[in-house]
Amino acid sequence: MYNKVIMIGNLTRNIDLKYLPSSGMALAVMGLASNRRFKKQDGSQGEEVCFIDVKLFGRAAEVANQYLRKGSKVLIEGRLHLETWSDQNGDKKSKHIIMAESMKMLDGKSDSDSNDNATVVDNNNQVSKTQNNTQTNPVNMEITDTISITDEELPF
Repeated sequence: MYNKVIMIGNLTRNIDLKYLPSSGMALAVMGLASNRRFKKQDGSQGEEVCFIDVKLFGRAAEVANQYLRKGSKVLIEGRLHLETWSDQNGDKKSKHIIMAESMKMLDGKSDSDSNDNATVVDNNNQVSKTQNNTQTNPVNMEITDTISITDEELPF
């Protein structure tokens, strides 16, 4: 099976950084909100917002905690995971989260940096600076509702 999620959004709160007691590995939990605008049948504009929690591990968690704040724009790649637990009354609860495999910071670090620069952190704890080219990077291109997929691109 294939489980891959790519989401661009803004942080809904500051990063919650913890260190796992068993391994000492860093764990960052953040809230991500992604907006989608669309045209309703009556012609008016509609908008829906998707809120989801994201978990980052290792060096990526520490970098996120150092540079990201509420409102920061990020691109997250990872996998969808169903988290389950029991509340204080013993009722079973669950929610989907994204277990991040890589993160790309889309905001500049300071006013002197342009928004054409981004920092990428992957699950191998490799940090790299990239320079976006608006003609080749789909992140900077306008996103439309139509997607063109050929039969060769389908995994089945």
